[in-house]
Amino acid sequence: MKAAVVTEFNAPLEIEEIDIPTPGVGEVLIRLETCGLCHTDIHAAHGDWPVKPTLPFIPGHEGVGIVEALGPNVTDRVIGERVAIPWLGFACGECRYCIDGRETLCEQQQNSGYSVNGAFAEYAVASARFVIPVPAGISALDAAPLTCAGVTTYKALRVANIVPTENVAVFGIGGLGHLAVQYARIMGATVIGVDIEDEKLDLARELGAEFTVNAAKLDPVDAIAELGGADVALVLAASPKVFEQAFASLKRGGRLICVALPAEGTMSIPIFETVLKGISIIGSIVGTRQDVAEVFALHLAGKTKVIAETRTLEQVNTAMAEVLSSTVPARLVFQF
Repeated sequence: MKAAVVTEFNAPLEIEEIDIPTPGVGEVLIRLETCGLCHTDIHAAHGDWPVKPTLPFIPGHEGVGIVEALGPNVTDRVIGERVAIPWLGFACGECRYCIDGRETLCEQQQNSGYSVNGAFAEYAVASARFVIPVPAGISALDAAPLTCAGVTTYKALRVANIVPTENVAVFGIGGLGHLAVQYARIMGATVIGVDIEDEKLDLARELGAEFTVNAAKLDPVDAIAELGGADVALVLAASPKVFEQAFASLKRGGRLICVALPAEGTMSIPIFETVLKGISIIGSIVGTRQDVAEVFALHLAGKTKVIAETRTLEQVNTAMAEVLSSTVPARLVFQF
């Protein structure tokens, strides 16, 4: 099979012909139809984060495809079923976090395309318990971004405990941000889209943002203050400066929701303002299997729209360059 392989950090991925993997106990073999390109895949390929993947590895955690074979002891999946391979590739199911519904905090978890091989390939194996059925009526092209970009922003906005009519500022309108705008609107928020590209701000308005701010032309803190300040600031741009701007844009009682993971890894937050203004700082990491199912249900009901362009796997390196240069309207999806 054909796969895009990271053989060296910060080097181009190599397109290789490798053997089709065999599903082990509790696993399924999936013939991939699509796989979205997430910024996390680029961080993985560059070795940006403190805990790095083991080389060589295959990235990809927005994979969608058809189950072609069942490993031993698999009883909950069937051959021919369309499923999604999410970031949460496996969790133990027994720790306090798994038991109380926070499986994405499991310390024994495995992550698709990071600690285990992912979906930048024609075939992949995955845990039968952690792949997620894709409802009939959702295309493989739409399902791929929903599997990570969708569920990540949906869950982040859920933990923000949005009250209808609150101002929600979405910092970064791209693969994640264009979906975040829609989920915030569904939750009853007044949405403020923040980006440095006019085209992405136009997209935010098309998808329901009442206000937009071009942070390359205006100070977003001042611009959001003129709108009454943000009750929730969702940060999807991988820049410490943006986190600090988002914090400064919050009104009293505001919530800073941290999602993006800049390679620099730190932000500066004033303790005095945090305490006196009653600011909450919340980290949110992807979502559970139930969150993915809810994201799929919303899309099936016609509540959301995925903006994506297709690429071939052979274009993986140029596609990554496109994402880094911010020339992509929303999501890029490899189509097999």
